Amino acid sequence: MNFSDKIFSISSEGEFEAAALELFRRQAVMCEPYKQYVELLGVNPSEVSRVEDIPFLPIEFFKWRDVYCGEGEPEKVFTSSNTGGTVASRHMMQSLALYERAFTAAFEQFYGAAEGWSIYGLLPNYLQREGSSLVYMTDRLIQSCGSGGFYLDEYEKLIADMATDPKPKILLGVSYALWDLAEQYAPKLNNTIVMETGGMKGQREELPKTEFHKILCSAFGIEKIHSEYGMAELTSQAYSSGDGVFRAPGWMRVVVRDVNNPLKMLPAGSRGAVSIIDLANVWSCAFIATQDVGRTFEDGSFMIEGRLSGSDIRGCNLLVQ
Repeated sequence: MNFSDKIFSISSEGEFEAAALELFRRQAVMCEPYKQYVELLGVNPSEVSRVEDIPFLPIEFFKWRDVYCGEGEPEKVFTSSNTGGTVASRHMMQSLALYERAFTAAFEQFYGAAEGWSIYGLLPNYLQREGSSLVYMTDRLIQSCGSGGFYLDEYEKLIADMATDPKPKILLGVSYALWDLAEQYAPKLNNTIVMETGGMKGQREELPKTEFHKILCSAFGIEKIHSEYGMAELTSQAYSSGDGVFRAPGWMRVVVRDVNNPLKMLPAGSRGAVSIIDLANVWSCAFIATQDVGRTFEDGSFMIEGRLSGSDIRGCNLLVQ
């Protein structure tokens, strides 16, 4: 069984730990930026025997370095949305087939086969730039559905198309665009899941998620707002079916670390900086310290509660020290 087959068939914590340690030992040697980071920490990969002791690479490295250990040139390079004029992250994908397998399997785990849905993508800022992994994923899922489509600011057309579509629908929208739709039209949506992603992108004020979701629920006449959690530096996605509680597929884990000590992991229930193990990041780095803040729960679910202040520099202070 090759490694990709192995990770997508994980069904126990023991299998996850074995796969994570195998991938760590390879990436700590083959992925040059990660290798250098592990060496600076004084960690000997051959002596790491627990997932809890695997170092997490600060996500900022994807802005400065080619975090890549693939064979030959990558098939695709995805980039972050670069909100506020900061440097965009670059995620080098050796295999688009692996990415498609990961997002298809994750979607099916939480929502069933894409063929049973119509997916409507309201993702203006993503559609207006090159290199968005979210657009790539949504486009392939729409193709699998055979119905739905992308919309920029064509709100009236979107509402009309959804109203005449008899299939169950998912409206996947960047947060600020969903707010615009709710505020300007307040369409009552039937047989529809509203799924937000991506945040406000500097287009509208940031609101607490509970308050923002109440606005959307009231406008659209629905009870819950679903969410998708992903980023350019990841291959996989987690999903929330409401109340901001996310669940990840079997090859992905979320933990939290002490904000002031990035090497100290915190127990379930604690609030801290979010670190992610994404075993589908086979050809980059699977162990990433993000700039998000959240908390985890005993069942492996998690919540995202904000961003680290000064996050562009915090993750690399350890390198300077």
